[in-house]
Amino acid sequence: MTHESHRVQMARSLGRLLKGFQSLTSLPAMRAQRSHPSACVPCRTTVALPSLFSFKPRDFSLPNSSWSSEMMRLYDHYNSQCEVEAERGETRGGPWQRLPSYNRSLKYATGGVYLSKIIQSRARLFTRNIREPGAAFEYVLFVNKEEQRCVCIFQAGHLLEGPPGHVHGGAIATMIDNVTGTHATVLSGPVMTANLNINYRSPVPLGSTVLIESSLDTKEGRKTFISCKVTSTDGSKLHTEATALFLSINVSHLLRGG
Repeated sequence: MTHESHRVQMARSLGRLLKGFQSLTSLPAMRAQRSHPSACVPCRTTVALPSLFSFKPRDFSLPNSSWSSEMMRLYDHYNSQCEVEAERGETRGGPWQRLPSYNRSLKYATGGVYLSKIIQSRARLFTRNIREPGAAFEYVLFVNKEEQRCVCIFQAGHLLEGPPGHVHGGAIATMIDNVTGTHATVLSGPVMTANLNINYRSPVPLGSTVLIESSLDTKEGRKTFISCKVTSTDGSKLHTEATALFLSINVSHLLRGG
């Protein structure tokens, strides 16, 4: 077997595995509920599925000791809307859903350990690669499928400094790409960023908590257009605004470089 044939076979195997993951994204993440009863779980997300894990991973979207009181307040606000009380005291799914977040994807999924060794066994999502809580990217995403909106509560740690006392523009761009990309994936399935246009309006103070909100503009075939803004938590200050274009992809192309 030639080297190119081997890569194509690997790509097809990965494509079949991830297609199977997509079909299971509506399963309830029971393990996440047991570890944090107040947290709600999404119907679909690009991260690995807790119900498929062979051992318990860390969900980085859950509160930790580094979260500020403002971040906890906002987390409780949106998390309380993940379930609403129905008739006779029963609960049902609310308008918002929290998206769990892990520092790896394939490695924790059934069968993924083998693929992760083939691709890059030490690969990690870099926004979740800092061990010290609160040092860099602290964030949690909630999605509202009916309104086609996504909101991220983001707290920037000291390792993200750019201008003295403020967050580096590249870190802000990273979070915008992360939020809009996740939102586009919820709306359209696997996607890749085709264009990201960012306008910086006001610097974000280091250590502060801000809201990153995205909304669907339109979908045209393989194209998903998203708008995004970064604001203070009370909405009084606009820090950044952006537009993004994502293209739906066949995941097997990732290994073939196509």
